[in-house]
Amino acid sequence: MVKIAPSILSADFAALGTDIARVEAGGADQLHVDVMDGRFVPNITIGPVVVGAIRKRTRLPLDVHLMIVEPERYIPEFIAAGADMVTVHAEACPHLPRTLAQIRELGAKAGVALNPSTPPSALEFVLDDLDLVLVMSVNPGFGGQSFIPTAHRKIREIRKLLGARPVDVSVDGGVKVDLAKSLAEDGATTLVAGSAVFSAADPAAAVRALRSAATAS
Repeated sequence: MVKIAPSILSADFAALGTDIARVEAGGADQLHVDVMDGRFVPNITIGPVVVGAIRKRTRLPLDVHLMIVEPERYIPEFIAAGADMVTVHAEACPHLPRTLAQIRELGAKAGVALNPSTPPSALEFVLDDLDLVLVMSVNPGFGGQSFIPTAHRKIREIRKLLGARPVDVSVDGGVKVDLAKSLAEDGATTLVAGSAVFSAADPAAAVRALRSAATAS
């Protein structure tokens, strides 16, 4: 089954608890939490304190996406705050196997994100260290961007590279209802959606619409 992961980057931070409750009511499977440092990407968002506050308001799994340099310095804090999954960027980790091992040793699932121009081959030597792969279908840093079509081919190539490994393949950036089915057919198992959910009049209905579109026969 395709999972829906609303991205709180597009939520109303003045009413974050309410927005989380809305997507929970729509059947969201997990929450996607974007952490940006103003160095790896040109934006600054949140830190472990906010992750801890979110953890208190929901039982949904939290996928904390670290768009930061030197993520290994902060991984323990985010896991202690309540992250169930920690996703780091291949481009930010010169010692990627060590970083993934660190995440798993601390009790969280380990993920690797790939920027749009980073090829699937960047995963070749960490395939057995992964719990999830995050395909960026926009250039990371800001919400509300348009989907980059080459992500379709990248998802298919990653799914082939993974073989029978039970690794989740997520796609993040510009994901909307009209793309849901084709992304699922490519092999994506989690759809991360920000503005498509939280900019809707009814975020719960938006979550249900994404799931319905992804699983339509």
